[in-house]
Amino acid sequence: MKEKKKLNQNTFLLLVTILLFFVMYAIGCVLFNAQGFAKTQNFLNLFISNAGLIVIGIGMTIVMITGGIDISVGSFVAMGCMMLAWMMEKGGIGAVPAVLIVLVTGIVFGLVQGFLVAYMDIQPFIVTLAGMFFARGMTAVICKEQVSIVSDKIFTTLSSFKISLPFGGYLNKKGIMQFPYLRVTVVVALIVVLAIYLMLKYTRFGRSIYAVGGNQQSATLMGLDVKKTQMKAYILSSFLTSIGGICYCLNTMAGTTTQATGLEMDAISSAVIGGTLLTGGVGNVLGSLFGVLINGTISTLVKTNGKLISSWSNIVTAILLCFFIVLQSVFALVKERKSK
Repeated sequence: MKEKKKLNQNTFLLLVTILLFFVMYAIGCVLFNAQGFAKTQNFLNLFISNAGLIVIGIGMTIVMITGGIDISVGSFVAMGCMMLAWMMEKGGIGAVPAVLIVLVTGIVFGLVQGFLVAYMDIQPFIVTLAGMFFARGMTAVICKEQVSIVSDKIFTTLSSFKISLPFGGYLNKKGIMQFPYLRVTVVVALIVVLAIYLMLKYTRFGRSIYAVGGNQQSATLMGLDVKKTQMKAYILSSFLTSIGGICYCLNTMAGTTTQATGLEMDAISSAVIGGTLLTGGVGNVLGSLFGVLINGTISTLVKTNGKLISSWSNIVTAILLCFFIVLQSVFALVKERKSK
């Protein structure tokens, strides 16, 4: 019976997030139809420009479901982008080995942070704060200047490659039919969303993540290795962050010391707006996906308006965060009263 209530809570928060996204997008289509807001390509651009954040947000969701948090993701993305740029442009390393090195680095990074959180019982905020400073510092150690990726044919081809769709076409000003398209990064992001969704729903590890986040003592009594599950969650999150960083780099095609500043806040806000509880035990990758799309829609609406400064997107996001946190608090209060 309790499991059913929990499922209803998950479903309700997810439905609220999805409904909010479509309402916001519909408002944009009505208000800015003349500026092309309703075009199919404009909708797909939400996925293209936020592909990296979608993957990173999924990783953040996994950690938050266990009751933890990871504020190092933005700095690690910057370090990953700088590593890719330096290796391909100055280190003479090809795209494939460079990508593999970044992925392995992500696993090691997550292993260290996960071990400190799970087995050393250090607060996740403190551990990942140290990770944030370390990764940002290492970015500058690798190279202090911006490094643009222009010479590697594989990476530049992947970056510019367009996957045309056979629908939603329109005639441009020259009378040429233009069809909407996706990028490789979007395909990667959607594969990650599907894979993690299936993992959380149908595998023992996925159910363990929810159990550990819901109640660690109960999870221990059920025979679950709480510490091992926590460490695995951080490893998986950092691995996904490295994938998201590669997608991010495919969009920017450069590495800089100030890259992805504040990206961790975007990931956390997307997860919370998507229905992930800050206290753990509740969360959904589909909700986080729509959370990212909501943030992207807010930014697009502000840019399309043309009269508002970019800070308004942060203000609206803050209001939505407060709304969802209050909603989560109400759920927690109702659940506590029913348990009594």
